[in-house]
Amino acid sequence: MNIRSFRKEDWPQVKEIYEQGIATGNATFDTETPAFEKWVSSVADGLCLVAEDEEGIHGWVKVSKVSSRCAYAGVGEVSIYIRDRSRGKGVGKKLLQAIIEESEKKGYWTLQAGIFPENSASLSLHEKAGFRKIGVQERIGKLNGVWRDVVLLERRSRKVGND
Repeated sequence: MNIRSFRKEDWPQVKEIYEQGIATGNATFDTETPAFEKWVSSVADGLCLVAEDEEGIHGWVKVSKVSSRCAYAGVGEVSIYIRDRSRGKGVGKKLLQAIIEESEKKGYWTLQAGIFPENSASLSLHEKAGFRKIGVQERIGKLNGVWRDVVLLERRSRKVGND
C-alpha cells in the first residue's frame, strides 16, 4: 500500500469513497458529495493523502482548518474515509499515521475529529492513533430529520507546540 499526496486525477475515486461513507449514514452530515472545487478548497496546507495499490485508491485522509484566526494556525480537523471493501485491513491506520506526521512537519500541534458515536470503528481507529475523547456534542445537527450526537476527539502533538 502506497501512501501519497492527493492529485486532481484522484477525485473520481476519492468522490466514490466519500459517497460510500455518506451511504452508511454514520460518517458525515453531508448527504451528497460537494463539487470538486469546494471539496479541494477545504484542504489545509496541501494535507490530503490517499492510500493506493495496483487496484486503485483504498482510502483518503485530509486536514481542514478549524479557524482563519492566526491563534489556531496549527489546529486542523481530520476527515478519513476508507473504501467499503478495504475497511478493517489497516488502511485507515496507515493513512492516519501518515497525516499526523505530515501535519506535524507543517506545524500542526492539534488535530481534531468529530465522529458519530455509532461509528465505533472510526472512534477506535482515532483512539489507537493517540486521539482522546474531549466531549460529546449532543443533538448538534440533524441528518435525514434525525438529531445526531458527535463525539469530539483531539490529538496533541508531542513534537510541535510544546515550546
